[in-house]
Amino acid sequence: MRRLIRVAAVVLVAGCGPLSQTHHNPGNSHEVATVPPGGRAGEARADISVRAGRVSPPSGWLEARRGQTVAVTVTSDVADELHVHGYDRTAELRPGQPVTVRFRADLTGVFEVETHRSGLVLTQVAVR
Repeated sequence: MRRLIRVAAVVLVAGCGPLSQTHHNPGNSHEVATVPPGGRAGEARADISVRAGRVSPPSGWLEARRGQTVAVTVTSDVADELHVHGYDRTAELRPGQPVTVRFRADLTGVFEVETHRSGLVLTQVAVR
């Protein structure tokens, strides 16, 4: 029963967009949107770019421990709005200008990071 409640909570927290295509197309990448050098020590970090409607690296997972700082940096070629579901963090994206959303992972579950206007799933943050 507890597992069913947890699954239901994750589905409710996932928010307004569909889950990434990695859930629907088994051949798609499940790689973590990796941690590049230069991030803060102990930080779960993803650097993502959006060009011509394509997400790079392809939408995947960013794993974080509860209590860890998460930083998602997005550079887009068009104006849009970045949204981290569950944590309700937003940021305006301006063409060619990197924007970083940083938050403490104090909620557990899987949280979608998307662009609101174009509806692209950028990554999913899995907090355990």
